[in-house]
Amino acid sequence: MTVTLSRRKHTVTNARRPVRHERSDQQRNQAQPNNTRDQPMPVVAVTGAAHGIGRALTLRLAASPDVKKVIAIDSDRGDITGVTWRVADVRDPALAGRLAGADIVVHADHDLAPDSEARPRRAYNVRGTQTVLTAAAAGRVGRVVLVTSAMVYGARPDNPVPLAEDMPLAADTDSSVAGDLLEIEQLAHRSPRANPGMAVTVVRPAALVGDNVDTLVTRHFEAPRLLTVKGCAPRWQFCHVDDLVSALEFTVRGGITGDFAVGCDGWLEQDEVEEISGLKSVELPARLTFGAAQRLHRVGVTPAPAIDLRYVVYPWVVDCAALRAAGWRPAVGNAEALQVLLDQRKGRHALAGRRIARKEATITAAGATVAVIGTAAIVRRARRRHRSD
Repeated sequence: MTVTLSRRKHTVTNARRPVRHERSDQQRNQAQPNNTRDQPMPVVAVTGAAHGIGRALTLRLAASPDVKKVIAIDSDRGDITGVTWRVADVRDPALAGRLAGADIVVHADHDLAPDSEARPRRAYNVRGTQTVLTAAAAGRVGRVVLVTSAMVYGARPDNPVPLAEDMPLAADTDSSVAGDLLEIEQLAHRSPRANPGMAVTVVRPAALVGDNVDTLVTRHFEAPRLLTVKGCAPRWQFCHVDDLVSALEFTVRGGITGDFAVGCDGWLEQDEVEEISGLKSVELPARLTFGAAQRLHRVGVTPAPAIDLRYVVYPWVVDCAALRAAGWRPAVGNAEALQVLLDQRKGRHALAGRRIARKEATITAAGATVAVIGTAAIVRRARRRHRSD
């Protein structure tokens, strides 16, 4: 399965290690309240069905005995059989016709790639969500499921660990990926007033891992050192793509309603992450860290604004209480998810979120600052490029 994002520890425990459950993966991922078994099988439309999370979900739903029909929507026809393909751009007002017959729409067609330019990315994400919500209401779709991220809670040094799902959404309303997702959530919040009769569910995964997942979090582990800031140790919670797809299928089947987070049980402390990864960390003052990152972003060296760096140095662990109460459990633990991420990073090198060649990653022995301010070669190259411009 290929997932490209371009177009937890429990509240009641203090154990640091991921919680192991005795039930099998199939039992825990198929758990659902008994009253859902008598519900009619829905027709489900999935946006972004030819790539990424949308493709993974479409494959899963196509094989589900609890789904009557799958309508696969994308700007290009995909390779999945056994579904009804309808080619459409999610920003096209004509999308309403493509949703005809759907009971539920799962909108997973977002551009979250680290290298995407902020303005067109924001336009795609927000316009696409607006169009999906409007088209679904026009087509009398009963429910829309929006996939965002636990990033909307914000990453801050004083965040409680874990965050409750009903905590205020405290991400910054800026040009970052988290800012895009926060605006999408605001659309979801306003939708019941604009489209009465249509329910909207928001699903917020923790830091995603899986085949070809490419985010600033995964690129953090492609650096020679793991960045930390003085006075605050990060905690790490992941969500395997397979578990996200399982949770989406669970909500489609009626196992849970309302907004919820999804991720591994528990979290990993920084020392556990270093032990598993074999990577050492470098600790720098917060002012130096964010100041240097912002300067490098301003001159085009790094792809994301400095505010995004918060998500690799400050905690944003979420207690997935709603899914737990509904009987669903993740099949992958944090340690396993981290190993998946590490396996995917082989042969890749990044500094401050920017992919680089291997020789650039090893150009200097001063690896203690390389994760934030880059190598001297990268900075010199950026300066030469700007002078020539």
